[in-house]
Formats: sequence, structure tokens, C-alpha cells
Amino acid sequence: MLKELRSIPRPASIRYREGTFQCTGLPEIGGDPCFRRVAGVVKEQLVQDVRAGDPTGGEGKRIVCTKVPDGEPEAYRIRIAPEAISLNAASEKGAYHGLQTLRQWILSEYTGDGFSLPCADIEDHPRFPWRGFMLDTSRHFYTVPFIKRLIDALSLHHINVFHWHLTDDQGWRLPVAAYPLLTEIGSRRLEHRRRGRYSGGFYTEDDIREVVAWAADRQIDVVPEVDLPGHASAILAAYPGLGCSGGPYQVEDRFGIFEDVLCAGNDGLFHLAASVFDTLSGLFPSSYVHIGGDEVRFQRWEACPKCQKRLEETGLKSPKELQSWITVKLTRMLEERGKTAIGWDEVMEDTEQYPLPPSVVVMSWRGTKGGIQASERGHRVIMTPETEGCYLDFRHTEDPEEPGQARLSTVYAAYSMDPVRETSCEAAIMGGQGNLWSELIYAGKIAEYMVFPRICALAEALWTPPEVKDFDDFSRRLPVHQERLDKLGLLQYRGALGKDQ
Repeated sequence: MLKELRSIPRPASIRYREGTFQCTGLPEIGGDPCFRRVAGVVKEQLVQDVRAGDPTGGEGKRIVCTKVPDGEPEAYRIRIAPEAISLNAASEKGAYHGLQTLRQWILSEYTGDGFSLPCADIEDHPRFPWRGFMLDTSRHFYTVPFIKRLIDALSLHHINVFHWHLTDDQGWRLPVAAYPLLTEIGSRRLEHRRRGRYSGGFYTEDDIREVVAWAADRQIDVVPEVDLPGHASAILAAYPGLGCSGGPYQVEDRFGIFEDVLCAGNDGLFHLAASVFDTLSGLFPSSYVHIGGDEVRFQRWEACPKCQKRLEETGLKSPKELQSWITVKLTRMLEERGKTAIGWDEVMEDTEQYPLPPSVVVMSWRGTKGGIQASERGHRVIMTPETEGCYLDFRHTEDPEEPGQARLSTVYAAYSMDPVRETSCEAAIMGGQGNLWSELIYAGKIAEYMVFPRICALAEALWTPPEVKDFDDFSRRLPVHQERLDKLGLLQYRGALGKDQ
């Protein structure tokens, strides 16, 4: 008897029918010309996945993709029949997601002679439009081949946003022609753990275009983040005049929150932002740019004559209110470039005199409170609370031998994450995402181990309708799915899933 069709995320509906689809080799993928790109991408994936010498189906079996005139952009329908597999979708996104579900089943069933699937009708659609993953490439630098490999694996799970954290105190990774020292100086730091050697790197424009194009082929939107006005040590090391004290500064080789931030009284902050935003606009087609805004310290602004003068000019009473003034200006600069700003939930604070424009999207990380408040004020919200399984740099278990931060984040916690559990403004919630901060995650293989399988659980939490979502069922499907990830060469955690912890 054939295995049941087990995939992650679980589809909204699977109805089994009599018969089987049997294929030697790999089937052809064809149909409407508008799906030619995604068909080509998936064909290449399958050939690589099963390492097929001859990718042609020996019996002429086909996956036929048909465009339907209306429907949700990311939804799809599949009919597996003995003679062919048909896939209906309204857009490339839906077709790609459907083909990724089929890719999972083929990965599980393929032998050297081909594969068989039970006949069935599948209907599927996402619960939330934002299903994201963030990679911090500032604290530790990851190569383009690793990022592409990770993006491909994310797309297997219908993740549709790659949030690329490009700047922080420990490194600046974005080339900006008008500010060459950002990469010449800001991309490298001394490593006291490595006897004074430098480490780091940055992405060229060609690197970024390669990643963006690779992700687009896999129906993933790449959203860049440039952290302003805090977490700015790498900027200040390159351009000390942008700070309140003038330095000396350094690209930090420690991890934490630092007092030195960009000077709120220096218009050079906005000249820098303009060049950075122009660069981002040219390299990233996404309509979103993340501007950070988290963990800003105000001690330097309290003591800085330029910042005190700015307070007088703006009529603000407290240095901490300058952050909302800066955020409003940055948001408007992005709007002029056709972009929408995203900020961490701190951007909601001290906004009485300079309220956030309604267009700003708030990313709630310090629990869900900031996101709830933002939704009540009319903002769209992305939930990524560190308290609910979204921080993938936390340990899988309490075992002191486990890598990662000392806090615990289980597979069960990731699966249980629900962006709308505590809010009455469900329409404002775009979805959620998992974050991999890299202070302690210094290599790609360690990153894979931290990400998988928690991102699988989070992907199902964000995709699958709540009425069919069930952790015990997920637990039964997970071992089969992990065998697929093994075939893709991904290192992954295997151990307690955390339901009883």
C-alpha cells in the first residue's frame, strides 16, 4: 500500500480517489505558457533533488499546469489521476506552491525506477500573506551560495519573504557608491577570539541581484533591512562625523546594545539615508524596506549640543522623542521612492507629537503587545514575538550542549505560534516570521541546524487553516519530511519536539 500524501505545510484539503499515478523517471511539466518559468525552475530542482541522469518520464507522464481566471494568487488545486497530474492556479505563485507540494511527495517516493502517488484531489491556500524568514548577515557573514541554498529550502515550505538583515553594529554588508567607506571599513571587524585577525565581508551589487533573482524565481520577496538610527557602530566607524561625539568608534566585535547612535542633530544622517535608500531602490524590487528602529539608546542625544538644538527646532521635550521624528522623515523618504517602511515595535513609542504615518508596518518582536497596539492604531502588523517560537537562534532544548542562545524555543512553540491569537484586529495582521540572529551562529551548517525543523513548524502555523492544523499529525509527518531534507543535504535538529516541556 502506498504511503499517504504527507507534506509540510499540510494542505487545506486532501481527498483520496481510486488508482495511482505511476511514472518512470521524472514527468514533464507543461501547460500554459505563463507558467513556463516556474515549470523550468521546478524541473531543475527535481533533477537535482533525485540526481536523475535522464530526467524525461519514460511513459510520457505529465504535470499539466493550467491558469484559472480568478482565485487567490497563492492558492492552487491539484488532481492526481492515473494518466496525468493537473494543477490549476491563478498566478505563478499558486502554481509554484502547488509544484513544491508535488516536489515534496516526489522526493519521498522517488526510487531509481521512478515513483508512484495515490490518486487524490488537493485544494490549498495560505492562511496569511506574510510568511517570512529573517537572516542576520551582520553579526556573521554568510556566503551567497549558502543564502541561495537556504532560500530554495524555504520555498519548499511556501515561505514567501526573505528578510535580509544587512547592517548592524558588527558589520555593514550593503555597497553604497556615495559612501564607499561603509564597506571598506564598516564591513570588517577585529576578532579578539582569533588573535587579532579581521573577519567580515560584504555583498556586491551583482551578489544582491543574484540573490534577488534566485528568490524571485522561487516566488520569494527579498526585503532588505538597514538599521537606523541605532545599531550604528559600523556606520560610525566608517564616518565618525555622523555620531554625536565624533569618536573614536569601531566596528564592534562584541554583541549587545551600544550607546553610540547616529546624531539626531546632524543632517548628514538624512544624506546618508537618501543614498542608502536610492541604492536599495535600485537593487531590491520589493515594495518594503525595513528601517530597524530597535534598541536605540538616548544618552548621547541627551549630552549632544546638536541634538539639543534639534529639540528646540522641533518643539520636542525629550531626546527620546527624536526617534519618532527621525522615523517619520525616513518613512516619507521611502514613500518618495515608492517604498513602504517596516520598523521593529519600538517605533511605536513616544510618537505623541510625531505620530507614525499609517503606512508604516510594525514588526512586533518583544512579545505581541506592540503589534496589538499598532493594529489598534491602524497599522499593518507582522508578528514575530521572541516569546512564541519565532527566534530560531534560541536553543532547541535545555541541554547545555545545544548551540544557540540560552533561552529555549521548541518545535512545538513554533508550531503553536498564532499571529492573531490575542488581537481583535485580525485584518491588520499580515502574518509572521522566524528570525535567525547570528551572534552565536557563525557558520552555515550551524544555521541550518538552528532553522530546521522549526521553520517547518512555523511555516505550517502560517499557512495551514487552523481547523486542520494539528501538532500530533504534524509530528507523524515530520520524520518523513526530515528524510526529504536529508536528501537535500540539510543539517537539522532531531530530538524532543517540546510538547511536554
